[in-house]
Amino acid sequence: MSAIHEVTATTAGTVPLRRALPRLVRSPLDALVGFADEAGGEIVRLNFGTFRPYMVTHPTHLQHVLRDNASNYTRDGKGLLWRPVRRAVGEAILVVEGPLWESSRGVLQPLFTAKRVETLIDAMAAAIGEAVDALDEPARTGQAVDASDTLSRIVCQATMRVLFGDKISVPDAMRIVAALGTIATAMVPRLLVPFMPDAIPMPGDRAFRDAVRTIDDIVLPIISETLRRPDDGQDIFSTLCRPRMVNGQQITERQIRDDVVAMFSTSTETTIAVLSWLWPVLDTHPEVAARLVDEIDQVVGAEQLQRSHVAELRYTRMVLDELLRLFPAGWMIPRTAVESENLGGTRIPSGATILVSPYVTQRMAAFWERPGAFDPERFSPTAPRREHRNSYFPFGGGPHQCIGQYLFLMEAPLIIATLLSRFRIQMHGKGDLTPRMGASLRPRQSAQLTLVPVDRPRAS
Repeated sequence: MSAIHEVTATTAGTVPLRRALPRLVRSPLDALVGFADEAGGEIVRLNFGTFRPYMVTHPTHLQHVLRDNASNYTRDGKGLLWRPVRRAVGEAILVVEGPLWESSRGVLQPLFTAKRVETLIDAMAAAIGEAVDALDEPARTGQAVDASDTLSRIVCQATMRVLFGDKISVPDAMRIVAALGTIATAMVPRLLVPFMPDAIPMPGDRAFRDAVRTIDDIVLPIISETLRRPDDGQDIFSTLCRPRMVNGQQITERQIRDDVVAMFSTSTETTIAVLSWLWPVLDTHPEVAARLVDEIDQVVGAEQLQRSHVAELRYTRMVLDELLRLFPAGWMIPRTAVESENLGGTRIPSGATILVSPYVTQRMAAFWERPGAFDPERFSPTAPRREHRNSYFPFGGGPHQCIGQYLFLMEAPLIIATLLSRFRIQMHGKGDLTPRMGASLRPRQSAQLTLVPVDRPRAS
């Protein structure tokens, strides 16, 4: 029996409603970090009235929940915290378990291996370069650009080319990104009161339905056409539309739709969300900005960005790792306990909701020095090894670890290096590091940027 079970189980400590609710209403993310810090890494139960989840934050406990005994802690698509997600992506790989998840994961995984992603680098770099070309005109005229829109367009151009076979146009991809942004915001009221029945109208419901309709209007005709005229392409549409059986039945068009939407979301939203924090961070940390620009100037300079550059962008990777620590896109990973268990001395009853949050654990004083400070040196190759390996898990862990992590870790440096090798970027106003809570985390205000062209000859 593992050491995690050797202690006699006791009831978890509870944060009472009178303390939990006011703090949650005032600042949900700060409240969760505060509850975790006060518990010192012990499992704590949060009393939100009729909803009383267990918050698990210690790396040892996280290893058990996400990996060692993952079969007992499932992504219950019918669970309270998963219901809003399920309304958007249905029976998708993001929420289902069992044979359907195994089938979808099995056909999609080969598209996202580290080896395959490396073969896509040059195509990604070219697509990113073409998207950045469109910024030459606003840079020449001094016109400000919106950081969120700019990042969305760059990410969409790269992702539609290397993952979706250009079957979704960039303008339509931008419409889907906007719709997913609406969904992420519209989900918040139901995430905050997950016990509310779907039949009871809530703020954001109409916007949610309209956004889902927008996505379906774009995606469903492409799926229908791909099913009518199958091909041997290595894009997500072609892969998901190939015949396969699940539980003795042919995969349905609706299930294909759900997986397409889920994969579109995971392959675009993580990059857009995480990189949206770069500009306010660089604005408030000029020393980081100076070192980042200096590295990109030395590694890339006026050359066309290519595969060989990525491995040399070491400080860029450190900055990305620190962005992922403080601002993980997937900030909450709820689970449901299938059977009761003694977890680190705490009795977890069957059916309990488990709150696992990279955002919370990665900001806890018990596991990080100066946890609120932005310090890329934490991820320097010469930095001391972290005592707790699972104190950092921005892509989740175990069998449900984010399928697109390698794509992000290649795509994000390409975007940063392409932009900063061609422009010096000035932000209007002061950088706002306040999160806007949603299905993913972005700054409360999208930054407005002025791009100043770098004055040097471009390589032919």
